[in-house]
Amino acid sequence: MTTTFPENQRAAARAAFGLFSPTQGRRIFDKQTGSGFEPKVIEVAPRTWFIQPGMVNVALFETDEGLLLVDAGCAGDGPSLLRAVRGLSDKPLHTVVYTHGHSDHAFGLWAFLEAGEAPQIVAHRDLPAHFGRYMKTSGLNARINGQLPGEDGKAWPDAPEDFVWPTVLFDDTLTLTIGGETFVVRHGKGETDDAAWVWAPERGVIAAGDLVTGYLPNAGNPKKVQRYAEEWATAAEEMAELRPEVVITGHGDPAVGVDAIVDELTTLAGYLRHVVDHAIQGLNEGVLPDHIVATLEVPERFRDHPRLPAIYDKAEFICRNVIRRYSGWWDGYPSHLLPSSQEQQAAEIAALAGGTGRLVERARELAATDVRLASHLAEWAFLADRSDSAAQDCYREVLESRAQAEPSLMAQVNLRISGAWVRSVSDSPASTSQ
Repeated sequence: MTTTFPENQRAAARAAFGLFSPTQGRRIFDKQTGSGFEPKVIEVAPRTWFIQPGMVNVALFETDEGLLLVDAGCAGDGPSLLRAVRGLSDKPLHTVVYTHGHSDHAFGLWAFLEAGEAPQIVAHRDLPAHFGRYMKTSGLNARINGQLPGEDGKAWPDAPEDFVWPTVLFDDTLTLTIGGETFVVRHGKGETDDAAWVWAPERGVIAAGDLVTGYLPNAGNPKKVQRYAEEWATAAEEMAELRPEVVITGHGDPAVGVDAIVDELTTLAGYLRHVVDHAIQGLNEGVLPDHIVATLEVPERFRDHPRLPAIYDKAEFICRNVIRRYSGWWDGYPSHLLPSSQEQQAAEIAALAGGTGRLVERARELAATDVRLASHLAEWAFLADRSDSAAQDCYREVLESRAQAEPSLMAQVNLRISGAWVRSVSDSPASTSQ
């Protein structure tokens, strides 16, 4: 597990998450660990604010009856978010909407409750089950998200009292009337099955949560539960049809200007549909999954859109996620149905190559021209003999070289976690999982 954030990883994290703090990034559920930054506050429309207390954005709408808050940040964001809100308005907190149950969006509300606020808390009907999955897989999530224990000794919530639960659930659409004004809460699967967004028609503002981030969406995360690229595209199209003047994004900068927003949302939908259609066509034609991914070509109008850079996810990952959704876990190669262990395969390859030293030598030769292929050879050398220090060094170096070349934060993080895995298991043959 990595304990530091190399500069290109920090830069990618800042680009994706704004006021990103590596310390908070490792203790997302610790109420005592804030971002360390003063919240960024922008009035995007009358009585309507974009607030960024750390790695996530929050929307605040002031009405005559009280405040509507959309999302609440990480646990440690609670106190600074409360101060920011109270610096803008003294109205009571009337309603909170969770756009989804992720760790960086739905855990800072405790500070408002401790301050005496008593809002209704709105979420999609699937959100409690999302919290339930968090509890059931707390160890898994803490590990794959690189979390460290906070002040309470927990790295991930694992009990009902660790959550601020919604008080109002909805299915498809919920219309709220606050201060005589209409706010429409809509369901739209995307990064999660419980995703929601809020439309304020009288203000021309959408609070989109992670359905809009200003970069290629997180629709393909390789270590997380299923993402929903098709429904994500539909939600983007539905937002575009409303022709909003402002979109308060879940991460990144807000989107402004009707024409620019419509362009971004329709391009986003087209990008996702292109990947989905390619994957499903390949499955229907009997193409093996890795060939489907290898033949994916993203048109320039999608790839080069200034609001859709692949700084977090990758089109390749999204394609694999679509394949996972519509097909089984088997990749179609007969030897992979009931395979020998990776260690057995690597040992045989090393023997055929003339030893792990030859694999290491060839991996280093390839690293300058084809680091993707080099990583296979370095991995075989390591798995064939984990005690071989040259194989260990080669594997770590190749993985780091790949991480340095990757613009995608998700790829960087997982490659570096794998590099740390080399260190952690090199003396423990029984430990074979990342």
